[in-house]
Amino acid sequence: MARHILVPLDGSEPSWAALEHAAENYEGSRITALHVVDPSAGSYAGAEGGYYDPVAFDRARERGEEICEEARERLREAGVLETTELETAVETGGASRTILEYAETEDVDHVVIGSHGRSGISRILIGSVAETVTRRAPVPVTIVR
Repeated sequence: MARHILVPLDGSEPSWAALEHAAENYEGSRITALHVVDPSAGSYAGAEGGYYDPVAFDRARERGEEICEEARERLREAGVLETTELETAVETGGASRTILEYAETEDVDHVVIGSHGRSGISRILIGSVAETVTRRAPVPVTIVR
C-alpha cells in the first residue's frame, strides 16, 4: 500500500537529509516536498514605520519553487522517481501551523522533518518547528538530523 509522506523543505542540510531519508525508507510511496513561505517575507520595519515589498515576497515564493525543483532533481539523480511519486507544494503561513494543516488536509500518513538540533537558549528563543510538529501532528513524525 502506497503511503503519503510529507517532507517539509527549507533548503537547509537537515531538510535535505529528511528528503533523502524519506526516499530511502519509503520507496514506492507518494512523497510531497513542502516549502512554507513566511507571510512576513517582504515586510520591513524602519525608523519611520513599516512597509511591505511585494517583490521581496514574490522572491521568497520563487525560492520555494526552486527548492522544490531541486528536490525533484535530487530524487531524479538518485533514481527514486522511477518507483516513487514526488509532488511539490509551496504554501504561505507560519511553518509549524502550515505543515500541520497540510498533513491533516492532504491525507498525509507520515511526516519526515529535518531538525537543526538547536538546544538551550537558542531553541527557546527561536523555537523548534520540528518539535512543534512532532507534538501536534495527527500522524507519526520522524525527525532527521
